[in-house]
Amino acid sequence: MSIKNRDNACHYHWGGTCDGWRLLDGDDLSVIEERMPPATSEVMHAHDRANQVFYVLAGRLTIEVEGAIHRLHPFDSLNIRPGQTHQARNESKGQDVRFLVISAPTTRGDRQPA
Repeated sequence: MSIKNRDNACHYHWGGTCDGWRLLDGDDLSVIEERMPPATSEVMHAHDRANQVFYVLAGRLTIEVEGAIHRLHPFDSLNIRPGQTHQARNESKGQDVRFLVISAPTTRGDRQPA
């Protein structure tokens, strides 16, 4: 057991300018902190197995789920069930959004473009 944070967690880049830090990387549960700069988004996709919770730490996160738009503010969360198509995006013009993505089980190998 060890304390994890952005300084010592496994870091990766995605989408060209976004960041992720794997705070917990288990097969049954993963916790990732992500940072999205203004005007960035991920591709619309779904997971067959993973149930996910997005929890906003700072900024404003827009998540489209099955065509419905959800705007999350700091300390808001949203659950996305397996099979639901979704896309996270930062529609801000000047502020990064930071959030946790908690997935059970892990999303590794469980992502299909929509």
